[in-house]
Amino acid sequence: MVFSVKSLVWTGAILLCMEAGAARAASQAAPPPGAPASGSSESAPRPAWMAGSLGKIEEELSARYGPLQRARLHRGLHQVASFWRAEDGDAGQFAAFVRENYAGTAAVRDALFERLEALLEQLDGHMTEIVRHFRQQSELDRGPVLPMDELFAGYNPAAHIQEDFFHNRLAFVVLLNFPLTTLEERLQKGESWSRREWAEARLTARFAKRIPAEVYLEMTRAVARAESYIASYNIWMHHLLTADGKRLFPPGLFLLLHWNLRDEIKASYGDPVQGLAKQRTIRQVMERIIQQTIPAPVIDNPYLDWNPWSNQVRLSDVRDADLPVPPGLRAKADPEPDTRYARLREVFQAARRVDPFSPLTPTLMARRFEEDREIPESRVRAVLEQVLASPLLARTARLVEKRLQRPLEPFDIWYNGFRSRGRSSEAELDALVAQRYPSAEAFQKDIPSILEKLGFKPDKARWIAGHIAVDPARGSGHAMGAAMRTAQARLRTRVGKGGMNYKGYNIAVHELGHNVEQVLTLNGMDHTLLQGVPNTAFTEAFAFVFQSRDLELLGRKAPDPGEENLRIVNEYWNTCEIAAVSLVDMAIWHWMYEHPSATAAELKEAVVQIARDIWNRYYAPCFRVRDTPLLAIYSHIIQSYLYLPDYALGHLISFQIEERIRQAGVVGPEMERMTQAGNIAPDLWMKKAVGTAVGPQALLEAAEKAISALESTAPGKPF
Repeated sequence: MVFSVKSLVWTGAILLCMEAGAARAASQAAPPPGAPASGSSESAPRPAWMAGSLGKIEEELSARYGPLQRARLHRGLHQVASFWRAEDGDAGQFAAFVRENYAGTAAVRDALFERLEALLEQLDGHMTEIVRHFRQQSELDRGPVLPMDELFAGYNPAAHIQEDFFHNRLAFVVLLNFPLTTLEERLQKGESWSRREWAEARLTARFAKRIPAEVYLEMTRAVARAESYIASYNIWMHHLLTADGKRLFPPGLFLLLHWNLRDEIKASYGDPVQGLAKQRTIRQVMERIIQQTIPAPVIDNPYLDWNPWSNQVRLSDVRDADLPVPPGLRAKADPEPDTRYARLREVFQAARRVDPFSPLTPTLMARRFEEDREIPESRVRAVLEQVLASPLLARTARLVEKRLQRPLEPFDIWYNGFRSRGRSSEAELDALVAQRYPSAEAFQKDIPSILEKLGFKPDKARWIAGHIAVDPARGSGHAMGAAMRTAQARLRTRVGKGGMNYKGYNIAVHELGHNVEQVLTLNGMDHTLLQGVPNTAFTEAFAFVFQSRDLELLGRKAPDPGEENLRIVNEYWNTCEIAAVSLVDMAIWHWMYEHPSATAAELKEAVVQIARDIWNRYYAPCFRVRDTPLLAIYSHIIQSYLYLPDYALGHLISFQIEERIRQAGVVGPEMERMTQAGNIAPDLWMKKAVGTAVGPQALLEAAEKAISALESTAPGKPF
């Protein structure tokens, strides 16, 4: 998962992306129904004198700079007018501001652009570093988290910057001289734009809304509470008991929701003795978490034994790492009080406060799809449904069933037996990884070697590695990009006392893919305003490209004549799973908007039903199991507010990118070439990178051929 602190600088939360909208809003003088009396320009009426002043100053400056300036001047004036409030100045002050700040010659406009780009890089970069430091104690494995640490994590020192830029009129300087663009403009005209024109579009997008600082701060606090809740949601596995009271997992093992629990299910396919029992136990744990019947005291508690089948709790007679029993500890089975959904509800309510200030994208869903992803929600939904509704899903399910030699169970959505592991078991991989990476520092030192194995030239590998710092994470890990070229991207990964295990390594390689993209698209970009990729799905795509080669990087991938078919079917199966989870995420947010006053308990019931409905629509026909809520287990649903569709799109995009890389035969040079496009429209980026727009067709066509090939062969060794 990629975490963008830079976006916090400008919005208070990842979801409040400053894209488009205001240019279309410029023609709307009336506030939307129910909008507050003050706040953004979209919700505040235009001063009465504005209409007359616009015409006068336009005539004056057109005469001064010539008629060829008329169209640009007209657009800039109306952009400023759409955000100007009475408290920003009267008619005389407005006219004086325009006269003084309109860049009427190309030379002045170039100088203005270059200085804005340079100064905003410094602002973004230093604010990103401040936010990173403020969040360190809550995000890194650095000892106990104090209440003060959570306060710092929930504080955004940049929350007032955007409003400050309107108050001191710097925002108006940008709006006066550079065009705000709509999504329609970027999609229709972007292919003919120069790099400078794209950079200007990203510059003005920062000021496409005028949202009060307190709204930013409320969102930051809600997000921080949700992230803190998830980051400490560990299950101590040795203390899980089967229905007959047995222990299946080794001492000291604790797994984070949902990442590590899911990965333990994947790893258990390689355990022919206890693997199935482990998987069924974890499924039971997951469903109790989703339904909030899990006893609250067992969360991150190494002193209590819990039978998730009977839901009984008892004081444990075994200890992990010689931990002393806290005095007064009691074995209680009181269920978690819907905290999972209370945290989600808090994020939703904070997001709703943005809505009145975004009349043309008046919901989080609209902002995430139309502004952030720059792909309409209807198109994303259609793409995901096309993947899931394909008859290939049922055919793949039959392949999984043959390989497992048993009926499918709900957790088999995470079946990973199509991946070739050579002769290495999970335990062998754990030992190998722990020996190679006993600490976060050891992983960091090995980054140049990893990159060389991926085809980067030695000097480029060292250059990229020098811009990445590795930190031991409290949670599962994430990537955090820098925002100025003198800072480092951060790779956060979980490292246990005995060193990194294979699950942690797999995640670390994924996050490294993010970091390499972040370095290339900042430090190697022609315009820092174009740093990054079109949307989060693209950086996820590169992360998947890295992650899929984790065994190769360990030197443990055995040659297999059918390996290519297995890889493709594995990619399709994984895409189906995350597409279904994405549809759950999307449906949850629609439900919350339709029921804005719902309680946490009501939200819980809705989420469970949504997950069951989507399961029944797509998976029940081929699994022959109905009404499981398992698709709702993802922690992203609680803390990352509509992030999951980026993973689904990322799978499709990564497959398209992967196909191009495999044709070229190497990752490094192709990744360098592709990332040079930077943050432009998604389909335009893809056409430059691989020759076609974003879509599922490449994966579906390849999957059909691969599935047909596997259907014609014997199941092979069950796994």
